[in-house]
Order: sequence, then C-alpha cells, then structure tokens
Amino acid sequence: MSRTKSEHFGNFSLSVIIPTLNAAETIAGCLASLRPGAALIREIIIVDGGSTDDTLQRTGAAIVVKAPAGRGGQLRAGIAAASGDVLLLLHADTCLSPDWPEAVATADLGMAGYFSLRLDSSRRLARMMERAVALRCQILSLPYGDQGLLISRALLAQAGGMPDLPLMEDVALARRLKRRLCPLPATATTSAAKYERDGWLRRPLRNLLCLTLYFAGVPPETIRRLYG
Repeated sequence: MSRTKSEHFGNFSLSVIIPTLNAAETIAGCLASLRPGAALIREIIIVDGGSTDDTLQRTGAAIVVKAPAGRGGQLRAGIAAASGDVLLLLHADTCLSPDWPEAVATADLGMAGYFSLRLDSSRRLARMMERAVALRCQILSLPYGDQGLLISRALLAQAGGMPDLPLMEDVALARRLKRRLCPLPATATTSAAKYERDGWLRRPLRNLLCLTLYFAGVPPETIRRLYG
C-alpha cells in the first residue's frame, strides 16, 4: 500500500500498523488477510524492532519503519508515521476474517473496536481459552492486543496516546479507554504457538500472573522478563 489515498468504504482513511520482531513465519498471512479491505486501507506500516530473520523481505508493498524493540514504542513510532485518521493496530501473528472490512467501515468511531479472538488450533482447550477471553472482554472491558484495535486518532489522543511500554501496552490503553471499547463483528485468528510451546494451562496462568503484577504496580520491564 502506498501513501496515496485510495477509494474507501467509509468517510475516513485507515492506517494499519503492525509491530514486528522476527515474524517471518506469520507476517505474510497477516498481510494476506488484509487484502479484502484493500479499498479501505490508505497504508500498511510495518514497525520492525530489529528482526534478524526474513521478516522485512516478506512485507510486500508495506511501508517499513524501524524502532527499538518493545511493542508500545513500536506502535508509537508507527502511529507517528501514519497519515490515516483511523488506526488499526494489529499483531504480526494475527489474521483477520474476510468480513473485517464491513465491520470496520460501519464501526462507531466514537468507540475503540476489537475483534473476537480465535486461536489457530483444533484443541478443545483453545475453544475454552476463546470463551474465557470473550468473558474477560464482556465483564472487564479488557481486550488484548492480539484481538486487534480499531481506534481514531481523536479518541487515542483523548486517552493520552499509546503507552510507551515494552509489555502491557494493550492493557494500559484499555484501562485508559475504560468503557469506550466495543466488539466488532469479525474475528481475529491468532497463532497458538505460544500455548503449544509453553503449555495450554501454564501459559494462561503466567499471563494472569503478569496481569496481576501489572495491576499491583510492578514495572512492565520486570514483567517482560517473566513473560518471555
């Protein structure tokens, strides 16, 4: 995607921002899932944190920005480089369902929107995890970054901008937005590799511990070392 404004569905221009770090195995799938909304997208910005694999060779026509590793800082760099008035923040191991353009084009831009989470695993534990995430979002209004985030520049500014944190930037922003978050009628399918690697019970427990530590005031850099 170039910076030249293209025809789009809604009355806004959309910048997609994807932070990467050694994402060669997943970035092509992520970018391919954006193609149904090509007419809606003004630009795709990859913010790379120093990949040593083939990530940057697989970014196609996306704009590449380099920034120190750390998702919050990378997202801030991408937002600064973007020209769209609406931002779609997306993880490099996440693929959106084909109906995402309609969900985005009809979204209430007075709110920040997130997608329903699905894990790319056939395990029963994956379905249980998805239901737990849906419940967390419903009760706590706390989506994570792997669900994507659609947010206008105006609303992001009202929320104080993207937190410059190495970890938990998604939680920090969700807390700032409070109840100005709503689900979008489309799905974000995210890699289950971390659950397969770390264990389907151990990984969620570690995530919960990290969240608890963050709420208790433990510095995100300390939590990052635990998170791995």
